[in-house]
Amino acid sequence: MTKPHPLLAILMFLYALLAIAALWRTLSTQAFDLLTLGVFPVLYGLIMRRFWAGVVLKIYLAIQTVALLALATAAIIAYQITPEDVVVIVKGQNIPISAIVVAALTAMTFQFWVAFSPKTRLYLKPEPLD
Repeated sequence: MTKPHPLLAILMFLYALLAIAALWRTLSTQAFDLLTLGVFPVLYGLIMRRFWAGVVLKIYLAIQTVALLALATAAIIAYQITPEDVVVIVKGQNIPISAIVVAALTAMTFQFWVAFSPKTRLYLKPEPLD
């Protein structure tokens, strides 16, 4: 298998966009963290078809899952204390919490599906030397 399957190609494209955003955020804030810059080794491993890329991808997904669970827990606690203060406003637009939840669950489900796909494992499997 020389080319990634379509879903993996989509994930790699999304990770490339995330890598650009992470680099921009790091340069603009002069701060970095594992959640944003962790995409670089994952993307490199997937593009170069390294045998360790599957493990790094799953570790990156675990980090994302823990971060999302922490954010959700904080939001639920904040909603219990002052529900009127739990709003997400981006450039003056109020974004419904339900839309954020659906988007986050969809993104995580897609990533897990691709990461644990047999086609992804086959793509990352080293080719035998002839």
